[in-house]
Amino acid sequence: MRTTNVREQVLRAALDLFSSQGYATTSVQQVVAAAGVTKGAMYHYFTSKDDLLFAIYERMLSLQKARLGELVAAGAERGDGVEQVLRAVCEDVVTTSIELMAEGTVFTRSQHMLATERQAEVKRRRRAYHDGFAALLERGIREGVFRGDVPTAVLIAHFFSDVHYLPQWYSLTGPETTAEVAAQLTELFLRSIRTGDASTRKE
Repeated sequence: MRTTNVREQVLRAALDLFSSQGYATTSVQQVVAAAGVTKGAMYHYFTSKDDLLFAIYERMLSLQKARLGELVAAGAERGDGVEQVLRAVCEDVVTTSIELMAEGTVFTRSQHMLATERQAEVKRRRRAYHDGFAALLERGIREGVFRGDVPTAVLIAHFFSDVHYLPQWYSLTGPETTAEVAAQLTELFLRSIRTGDASTRKE
């Protein structure tokens, strides 16, 4: 559909330019020229360069939040244990973060340039995801599967610090696949939060 193509063309051009030459030094004119559209066409979907930067990251936020809900619902329908559900969620976070690494990297470098209201919206959206992630941890603590001697906020920071560090070392051309890295980071995290009784249990 033409309208979808225009929006995607603009987003892809913005992502490429923000990644290669920086957000601050990229002009709207450069974006529309690279996308092969007019400014009017761009402004039909995005009100500003600020709006473009937010939209680039919003794609990741929306995808991961939707996937979290789907994985939790699927786990409940199957009667999966909390560790099995959290494993699926963690692997998904790593996988989608790698698949959208360019988006995440661009945003991390430039998020401080977002308008105040946009920064607040990003924090709200992240909080919504973290609340769902925390609910799984808290369930595991109640059930005696996960350790309860460390605050949930610290456990969340522990996992996501590894996720946020991915752009510093992971390469798609490296020896390990995305699935392997997702499984390895997830297993390391789960081992660190299991209770002693749960450490040898397999779900």
